[in-house]
Amino acid sequence: MSKAMWACCALALLTTPVMAQPAPLSSESARFQAQDLFGLEVASDPQINPDGSRTAYVRQTADIMTDRMRPTIWLIDVRTGQQTPLVATAGSHSQPRWSPDGTRVAYISTAEGGGAQLFVRWIASGQTVRVTSLPNTPTGISWSPDGTRIAYSVLVAGQAPKLGTALAKPEGAQWAPPLEVIDTVTYRADGQGYLKPGYRQVFVAPADGGGARQLTQGDFHHGGDLSWSPDSATLYLSANRGADWQREAADSEVYALDVRSGVLTALTDRRGPDQSPVASPDGRRIAYVGYDDQRMGYHNTRLYVMDRDGANRRVLTGGLDRSVQSPVWSHDGRSILIAYDDHGSTTVGRVSLDGAVTTVVQGLSGADIGRPYSGGDFSLADDGSVAFTRGDALRPADIHVLRQGRQTQLTRLNADYLAGKTLGAVQRLEVASSHDGRAVESWLTLPAGYVEGQKYPLILEIHGGPFAAYGPHFATDNQLFAAAGYAVLSVNPRGSTSYGEEFANLIHHDYPSHDYDDLISSVDAVIARGVADPDRLFVTGGSGGGVLTAWIVGKTDRFKAAASQKPVIDWASFVLTADNPAFFARYWFGEYPWENPEAYWRRSPLSLVGNVKTPTLVVVGDEDYRTPVSESEQYYSALQLRGVPTALVKIPGVGHSLAVRPSQNAARISAILAWFDRYKDGAPTPTTAPAAPAR
Repeated sequence: MSKAMWACCALALLTTPVMAQPAPLSSESARFQAQDLFGLEVASDPQINPDGSRTAYVRQTADIMTDRMRPTIWLIDVRTGQQTPLVATAGSHSQPRWSPDGTRVAYISTAEGGGAQLFVRWIASGQTVRVTSLPNTPTGISWSPDGTRIAYSVLVAGQAPKLGTALAKPEGAQWAPPLEVIDTVTYRADGQGYLKPGYRQVFVAPADGGGARQLTQGDFHHGGDLSWSPDSATLYLSANRGADWQREAADSEVYALDVRSGVLTALTDRRGPDQSPVASPDGRRIAYVGYDDQRMGYHNTRLYVMDRDGANRRVLTGGLDRSVQSPVWSHDGRSILIAYDDHGSTTVGRVSLDGAVTTVVQGLSGADIGRPYSGGDFSLADDGSVAFTRGDALRPADIHVLRQGRQTQLTRLNADYLAGKTLGAVQRLEVASSHDGRAVESWLTLPAGYVEGQKYPLILEIHGGPFAAYGPHFATDNQLFAAAGYAVLSVNPRGSTSYGEEFANLIHHDYPSHDYDDLISSVDAVIARGVADPDRLFVTGGSGGGVLTAWIVGKTDRFKAAASQKPVIDWASFVLTADNPAFFARYWFGEYPWENPEAYWRRSPLSLVGNVKTPTLVVVGDEDYRTPVSESEQYYSALQLRGVPTALVKIPGVGHSLAVRPSQNAARISAILAWFDRYKDGAPTPTTAPAAPAR
């Protein structure tokens, strides 16, 4: 199909400005620069107290001396908006949770050095007690309704397997480290490295300090979101305790745990993950989320309710074609609040017990500000007030509250800092895919100082997942590209979430495929609008976006340069080396590589590397265990052997996220921009690939 025909079928059906340009360009220094990554703050995890008068939240601030985002806990008076630091000493502080009477806040902190521990702060006196002394970090903290105890889960160390007998080492000798023997299906995890032997167990500890008691036992992981019965006698949790739990990774059940005896009773029993149980205020019902596992690449997670003994299970959100999460009962027990993504943004909805869904608040934003992913947090007070995080395309998330029908913004963390910056305005686009005419939504970030009628180089920036979604959210990557004079296109092609189960599963056992057409159609629409210069197109993306970047340059030479970040290049090697081997082959292919190698090869970007002429940068963290480093190294080597201009950028000490530390994020974007700038206005043609040796 010709470029003209592409543009014709991909003309924008709708363009909506998401946020106007805040100020005219005054000078080059007014643009968003890499150094500005150290000036940003982000709000997350708002926890409103039971009477709705105060909200605790986590405030993340970049520390230029440690090169890390440092979380602290702050307290906001909902009526006046006055902020005070609650826990802001040296260290990392997170997960604030109010006691049922609103007089204390439990939280996780490294304030005393060493590992993270559970603390409790008395609000009136400001006094603090450390509740735990653990070798590993506790998670899922939950107050008992009577306020006397706190439940949490934590990894309990186990014995590593052994084979053979080690020699006796002479005293004082310096020998090599001992052998490491692994016998588990999942033995490493991105962000954690090689997993320590042991299992996550549930504990309960006195809220004012003292010895904790382990409640769960066995060679299984227990925990998730913990919820108490109103009488403080039972804990509800999720666990996968099946005989083949290591290979059936998505088959957890909801359990009732008797706090006194430690007896576990399964309340669900279907194939599929049931999790996030929450007891109703009267204790008669349990709300939870899950789905019937159909072995699809994507399933809508639905809200269910059942009696406290597991009887009368029924779905409440069967009519809502979206995945839901974070269920919370209203104080009167007549409805349940949930969060779900819709068209790239997170919405808080109210679900009545007859399944009716109404909107509470829309437009939530999350704490990931590198790229414009959907997300956001909320909490509910007894009086119905809702605290939540919301930002927009030009500001990271702040804390807002909905109280008595009125929404109020409580923080403006970046208002002063970003007021003097000229950012790229963001517009919503919707195009018809050249493949089948389906509507495809995207967001276009214009260059800083954009002049209408002028054509600019365009970066197609593709999200990962692939089951994820971009939206109208602040993104430092996009703003740094915009400051360098590029327009940036963030597309939600088929396979993206927040558009329904059918749209997501259009790539089931067929990825990459026609998502390529969705992406190219969106690019052509921007060209047709006169914004993008068709002779200066670039493409990048991470994870699933790295896959599609490598796929695109294997199918077209339209892009001047590419940067494939943390890609999968060979699906057969990926499913056997990634950090969840029990999941990827089963759900994304339905067969193992040795059962149908052709299916794996047909969808692997490596199969197209013989077509690539586009100069392609490869970027990966050297501790990536999700899309392992070997995937990037394979692609780099293949491009080198073919004589295609390439370079390999490895980010030290970083896993799949690629953006753990601000300086590394800045360096990554700088490297990509330098690569694109090298080829923006023409460059030497690729060298001729070496001839195959004679046989």
